Amino acid sequence: MSVVRLDHLTKVFPGGTKAVDDFSLTIADGEFLVLVGPSGCGKSTVLRMIAGLEDVTGGDVLIDGERVTDWAPKQRDIAMVFQNYALYPHMTVRDNMGFALKLQHVGKERIGEQVTSTADLLGLGGLLDRKPKALSGGQRQRVAMGRAMVRQPRVFLLDEPLSNLDAKLRVSMRAELARLHQRYRITTVYVTHDQIEAMTLGDRIAVVDKGRLQQVGTPDELYRAPANRFVAGFMGSPSMNFATVTVRRAGIRLTVDLGGRTIELPGPLAERVDLARYIGSPVVIGLRPAAFSPAGPDEEALEAVPLGVESLGDEKHVLFAPPTDGLRALADGDVPVAVDESAGTQLWTAKVGQGADVAIGRPVRLRVDLGAAYFFDPADGMAVPAPSTEPAAPAVAAA
Repeated sequence: MSVVRLDHLTKVFPGGTKAVDDFSLTIADGEFLVLVGPSGCGKSTVLRMIAGLEDVTGGDVLIDGERVTDWAPKQRDIAMVFQNYALYPHMTVRDNMGFALKLQHVGKERIGEQVTSTADLLGLGGLLDRKPKALSGGQRQRVAMGRAMVRQPRVFLLDEPLSNLDAKLRVSMRAELARLHQRYRITTVYVTHDQIEAMTLGDRIAVVDKGRLQQVGTPDELYRAPANRFVAGFMGSPSMNFATVTVRRAGIRLTVDLGGRTIELPGPLAERVDLARYIGSPVVIGLRPAAFSPAGPDEEALEAVPLGVESLGDEKHVLFAPPTDGLRALADGDVPVAVDESAGTQLWTAKVGQGADVAIGRPVRLRVDLGAAYFFDPADGMAVPAPSTEPAAPAVAAA
């Protein structure tokens, strides 16, 4: 087990494309860290730089405090599992799993012992004499993992290893990976674009976008306290709903206009989010699908017309057009204010119980829990912070 530190890593490809930009991160000894982000965000490039398969343009890779940036891959004692498994088709499962040990000149008897014990652990004991073409996708994936595990490396790298499996098998393999990590506690870096995989596997998650680290934290921290709008929209399924609204003051209360209605913000929200500086100006509101519920006849509600209803057994997802009234933010004197059009999603999603009476095209009234709302600056997308609790600076007496 080892500590991996990435110190201001940068990767610029020929032609000037910057795939990784000033990336700094420390992976603790025995930690399972997941790099997650959309396709093309640079996460696999980071993984390949750790492995030594990609040259580093700037910055350093350190393992246990030792600079390995210029070391060849075989010197780093790192095992990697690729998306396509990369098994030797002419070799049996036994030979595939023991090949790396053979290259290290490990004795034949010891190779046999390690391969057999690892194969038994992965449920491959009866398949050791088969070749890859005679295996299912899930079995090939286990062989690729076993080939990496028998080496007992310092660091274990996995590049979207489950992406070629069907949905049901991915779920079972996630549980298998979690079990294996709990047993061996090898420092692991796992790359995926699937945020559900990230949240179910990672001790911590590092969210990446456009080559830059957006936020790192536990699954719960990223879900409950996203640092910016990108993280908020990426973590959680279905994703968060966004719109640009105007915060207004009505006496001691704060309100927002949403879907043609003026809705009062609950008092406790003001303790969590500092909206005072946005009064009368645009701010992006974020609402997770679970913030909606069917409204009673006398409750204040958002009126929506379902454009799609997805029934998922124990719940339904209601898809509807985002509220538009809040998108026309007005400043002093009713002068239109420029609003980032990307602040709204194409469709909003509400998560309701399976028993909810909803149908496509039939208007529905949805209660909105604004106490669960998130707010983001429309200019830089950063989360609106909590009010400052620092005491005011003491006044300086005039000379």
